[in-house]
Amino acid sequence: MTGITGTNDSPRTIRLTLAYEGTRYSGWQVQPGRSTVQGALAEAIHGVTGETILPRGSSRTDAGVHALSQVVGFTTASSLEPAVWVRALNAKLPSDITVLEGFAAPDDFDPVWAAVRKRYRYRIHDAAWRPVLQRHLVWRWKSRLDVTAMEVAAAELVGEHDFTSFETTPSTRRSKVRTIHSARVFRHTGYDDAADAEVWIEVIGNGFLYNMVRIIAGSLVMVGSGKRKPEWIREVIAAQSRPAAGPTAPPQGLVLVSIELDPGVSTTQSPSTPAASCQKSQNTSEA
Repeated sequence: MTGITGTNDSPRTIRLTLAYEGTRYSGWQVQPGRSTVQGALAEAIHGVTGETILPRGSSRTDAGVHALSQVVGFTTASSLEPAVWVRALNAKLPSDITVLEGFAAPDDFDPVWAAVRKRYRYRIHDAAWRPVLQRHLVWRWKSRLDVTAMEVAAAELVGEHDFTSFETTPSTRRSKVRTIHSARVFRHTGYDDAADAEVWIEVIGNGFLYNMVRIIAGSLVMVGSGKRKPEWIREVIAAQSRPAAGPTAPPQGLVLVSIELDPGVSTTQSPSTPAASCQKSQNTSEA
């Protein structure tokens, strides 16, 4: 393999944590003829060592969605230390993507299998004026939302449920059952220092269906705007039908905040028994 800096006799696995603004990207996953975060990182890796590597991310964030802590893994023939990888990649990456930290990882590390909890945040700006500096990072809503009603509705989501109603169709996923550990709705001071200018929805779960968090956000806004009662969310879950839920909120308000990794999976062999693999498979789905 020519052009590789500091080649090693045996491949090494590197784990990175990335942050990015997704505004100009067609999501995480590589797509022909489109700019993607995965593609930009692959190009940066090639620029550092000359290797053609497709890094693997814990979450396939959608077009226009952002991340504060995306976990990525890749295997390289280079002997560069993780700290050197961080500096070298940041010198190659565009200004809307940055590597926050890097670690040496076990050979079998897989960021998809290792992810046991993901935390997403959805931001809605409902002040009397429209946002300017943060307009690419929030969903602008022109009337004041009832956060108390939204909080009551969000509580219905907590627990293990079939979330078919909250997935964009058609879908190829066999199981729609996911566990939501926490669903919070609260007011937050806007980044323009305007008190209570934004409503934040924060959801923590073991995995998410396609567009699940954005459909949750769209449904909670229907409650917050008075179009539905809080208990309606219970009916939506029970319906197990996408038309029963609210609209899909636009992508720019969504950010992947953090990913919790299973220490056992990230430092030892991945589970090989059918039962363990089945249990872990829910975490491979992305919002």
